[in-house]
Amino acid sequence: MSAETLTQIASRADFHDAVRAALAMAADQGASEIFLVDPHFDDWPLNERGVVESLARWAMSTRRIVVFAHDFDAMARRAPRFATWRRQWSHIVQCRSDPELEEAQVPTLLFVPGMIGVRLLDRVRYRGTVSGRPADHVECRETIDALLQRSVEAFPPTTLGL
Repeated sequence: MSAETLTQIASRADFHDAVRAALAMAADQGASEIFLVDPHFDDWPLNERGVVESLARWAMSTRRIVVFAHDFDAMARRAPRFATWRRQWSHIVQCRSDPELEEAQVPTLLFVPGMIGVRLLDRVRYRGTVSGRPADHVECRETIDALLQRSVEAFPPTTLGL
């Protein structure tokens, strides 16, 4: 994606394709960070073998991924491949949440700094953008920074039972 490219997302399939392509780009180009933001990640293709394979290729060197959700309650059940990958790579995966935020206040966003930003602006109609524009990247970074300032650790890689 060139620096000034802006593509519209107009369907669920477009959104899933954009997520797959962004994660593959991050792996292929050796991005140092990935940020995933969504209230629950219910409708992300995180359980797809290809998505997890892209994340595994990406994770092979010094990297960091931050996953921010309103809550992670259903993630292990809905995306077991991702949950397994997260356990294996827990040293580079930060899962965060802000319990004071309402669900509607959490955006849907995938951001790879310096490469690509995927934003779903309307989760019901699957309307959003895929952008390589620097101005959009600044906005993505500011949104993520604001979320992370008050966030706490969430979704531990393993759960201890008694």
